[in-house]
Amino acid sequence: MGAAVGKPAFGVAVAPKTQAEERLALAEHALLQWTRSPGADSGIWDAGASYTNRGLLAAVDEVLLLAAENPFPLPEAASARRRLDSAVGAAASRMVEEFLRVRVWNASLLRGAVHRLSLASTNQSRLIFPSAGERNSSAGTGGVVDASDGSRSRASSSVPHEVAALLDAEVWDDLDLICPAGVSVLHEIALRVVRAGCTEVLFRAFANAPCDVLDSFLSILRVECSQQTTEAVIKRWTTVTEIIGKAMVAMRRQLYAQNPGAFDGFRDEYLLAIAENRILILLDFANGFTSITSHEKLVYMLGMYEALTDAAPSLLLLLSGARKEAISERTQGILTKLAGAVRIMVSGAIAKIQGDSLFPHTPSAAGGVHPLTRDAMTCVELLARHRTTLDLILAGADERGSLAGVVSDLIAGLERNLQRRFAVACADAGGSRHLFLANNISFVLSRVADDDGVASLLGDAWAARRRSRVEQHVASYAASSWGPVVALLDTTACGRGKSAKVLAEFNAAFNRSRDSEMCREVPDPVLRAVLRNAVSEMVVPAYCAFLQKQPKLGKSARYTADDLVELLSELFEGESTDGIKI
Repeated sequence: MGAAVGKPAFGVAVAPKTQAEERLALAEHALLQWTRSPGADSGIWDAGASYTNRGLLAAVDEVLLLAAENPFPLPEAASARRRLDSAVGAAASRMVEEFLRVRVWNASLLRGAVHRLSLASTNQSRLIFPSAGERNSSAGTGGVVDASDGSRSRASSSVPHEVAALLDAEVWDDLDLICPAGVSVLHEIALRVVRAGCTEVLFRAFANAPCDVLDSFLSILRVECSQQTTEAVIKRWTTVTEIIGKAMVAMRRQLYAQNPGAFDGFRDEYLLAIAENRILILLDFANGFTSITSHEKLVYMLGMYEALTDAAPSLLLLLSGARKEAISERTQGILTKLAGAVRIMVSGAIAKIQGDSLFPHTPSAAGGVHPLTRDAMTCVELLARHRTTLDLILAGADERGSLAGVVSDLIAGLERNLQRRFAVACADAGGSRHLFLANNISFVLSRVADDDGVASLLGDAWAARRRSRVEQHVASYAASSWGPVVALLDTTACGRGKSAKVLAEFNAAFNRSRDSEMCREVPDPVLRAVLRNAVSEMVVPAYCAFLQKQPKLGKSARYTADDLVELLSELFEGESTDGIKI
């Protein structure tokens, strides 16, 4: 019949003349009661698919039966015919209301996971440049702020156990997501909509079909995230996206295992509409973050890009035809914008490391590892976990071309910045400069060696060049800081007179240098041993040679060669008070 759907436009009551008109009047009255006060109406079925108003259902059936009988074919019954058409529209509209009311999907088994995710702690940070508090709290782990392993289940990091379990597709096979009673109501509704000739009305309603299984997780993004930080929101988005992708696959499988009767012909369109609607919500939410360009959010933006990339194939499998094409284009457009934001963030991270004044001046720990170096390597390690994604984003669109180029530039910029900082802070401290640079380059080498992903980015040749630089700085440090001390033992070069006076001057200079250098910090025990050995090899042989040339000083000498070795073994323990800041 194809009657238009809407509230029945019942006119002035007309006394029925035939039995058919009398039947229509009774059915109209029942539908009219619903039309006048739909808010107070409990419906034909409740959410659990139990009957609550059989009389209203009977009125719907009566109207549809009258329409099938066509009792008003003559022109003089045109008024009754118009009333019947209006009643058919009202009956179809009633069925749509029932469709939007019935509970087809069961989310009761997911309530715990939804609650836990909404309350999930977001204390762990993946900021590429952590705050001072985060840096201090992670010092024991080499500055790595987040311990996630970068595996394909990227959203599983730092989420509750109940939520992480849902990221396993096999778990969904054991969850009953469907309400069989609700499916039986879908059959009843579809049967009557088809009889009314109003299938298009039901198709349009699918876009608003309730789905507690999906909507319970989406509600976390709509409500809970309103008071959260950007990091927390993006982390939850990636988790919710993965969960919804897996839930949709399970829902499709479970609905197809049912016998929906008359709803069978609507099933595909129903699932497609549910999928499209929820995917659009996810995409719109993700699109809202594409304007973020702060390099601090780089790792989170990579996580969003990867989550969308990973989820897209399974999400698109739930769609077909024009829907699939539109969602695919929408997804690619958002990925393109995310990639552009990532490239801007990468450049910002490099500029941050290379900048002269972007980090506050902090104590250098007398040659220790600068916070800038720690932050730079934390950044490198976090980015290395996303190598495949970054190589894809950077290829052909960035002058560096790959993550390897980015990391190489970043570390080179770090080294230049550290040299500039020390030159400004202490232009004349040659030995301090070499010790500081040896410390920082050695720290970089150590962090690279401890991370296979970073090591593979930079390669053996890069590491060999840095080791050579460390060796040069060690040798230069020994020459700058201890060469003048050893030079005091060369009496012939200076013509300084009595050997006893020379020895006394040496002892005084040695003690001053030892007291100063003992307080300098070298955190790496390997580098500390190399430095002590380099100093010892410079000082001890020269001291022994001097005593051999002056045998009369043997018994009066304050130190033996072994004493010097022991004293030099106490160098570089830290706790400097020299006040140098960079």
